[in-house]
Amino acid sequence: MDDLKRTDPEIFDLIKQEERYELDSIRLIPSENYVSAAVLAATGSVLTNKYSEGYPGRRYYEGQRYIDQIETLAIDRAKALFKTDHVNVQPYSGSPANLAVYFALLKPTDTIMGLSLPHGGHLTHGWPVSITGTFWRSAQYTVDRESHRIDLDSVRDLARKERPRIIVTGGTAYPRTWDFRSFAEIAKEVGALMLADISHIAGLIAGGVHPSPVPYADVVSTTTHKTLRGPRGAMIMCKAEHAEAIDKAVFPGLQGGPHNHTTAAIAVALKEAGTPEFKDYARKVVSNAKTLADELLSRGFELVSGGTDNHLIVVDLTNKKVIGKKGAQALDAAGIISNYNTVPYDPRKPFSPSGIRLGTPAVTSRGMGDAEMRQIGKWMDEVISHPNDEAAVKRIAGEVAEMCCKFPAPGIASV
Repeated sequence: MDDLKRTDPEIFDLIKQEERYELDSIRLIPSENYVSAAVLAATGSVLTNKYSEGYPGRRYYEGQRYIDQIETLAIDRAKALFKTDHVNVQPYSGSPANLAVYFALLKPTDTIMGLSLPHGGHLTHGWPVSITGTFWRSAQYTVDRESHRIDLDSVRDLARKERPRIIVTGGTAYPRTWDFRSFAEIAKEVGALMLADISHIAGLIAGGVHPSPVPYADVVSTTTHKTLRGPRGAMIMCKAEHAEAIDKAVFPGLQGGPHNHTTAAIAVALKEAGTPEFKDYARKVVSNAKTLADELLSRGFELVSGGTDNHLIVVDLTNKKVIGKKGAQALDAAGIISNYNTVPYDPRKPFSPSGIRLGTPAVTSRGMGDAEMRQIGKWMDEVISHPNDEAAVKRIAGEVAEMCCKFPAPGIASV
């Protein structure tokens, strides 16, 4: 960092401020985490200097002897960890990964059937404002109005009616276990392919605390950060019969040269994810989420679906008479970082919705446990009950920082 400080003190200072922020705050955004120092080292390595269009053994540039070995290691580790036939580790992020899947397997007139965005799905699962919902035809399934859970009978009825070419499972705000086997049965019945987007739960699957879609899905996509604790990248896993189409869709279909520094960091994260320590981490992520959910329920918060099976919680603040955006901003001022989020059948607009979304991957990476989850729930209750009490919010921010000092953040030296 000394070179950066000399060259660009402005950027250096902003990075140091972000470090301080990540150290002193309780990060509850479920798509964020702390990577290890080893992952950071690979991400910031000289591999960013390389250009490597193509695949191992089939490059368009010379000088790839080490790059080929690195990418092959990442592929082999992913195949072993997730027990899949084929892996492409080159997608730049999750959205291009999903786009590559559709480009490989669909025609422009085909139908994508995914979970509706306001009900916990993702933009790239066919939502209309995304290219995936404009270039292809879209059909969206929803959660039940009362239970907030996916009703598989309704999914089957919609699939029979719409006859999609691909059915997508996975989402960004669905706090329950995905029944991949049943979705695969529905897809088979209507002659559809099945894509499992496990971006949020990849680490939980690798750690053995969530069922894997690999035995059932034709294709599995995932980001490599979130619960997997890797860099900001993505992977596509698939059955052998789709391997050539997927690889061609990624390169040369959508991308040029891969980000080799990210590929190396993915390989490091996958090695870490194969350890007994990571399995314990994944178990604690879920345990912490359940403890935090129980604490919030005991304090009168309304949770979408009534709780959680995984790493995330969606809170409906309507009964607290606080708008989601206002609640998230008040929590941020108190050092508790969440994001405002729609809830199923939300009467409010997406930019000012009724809920907030929470997750436990990052706090678990710092070693926090049940006692800390209960304390976080207590602080949240106080802030949401009095979001305009600046003195209370400031006091809680100090208490949050004190607690954070007891739990080192992976990859970040004390500053």
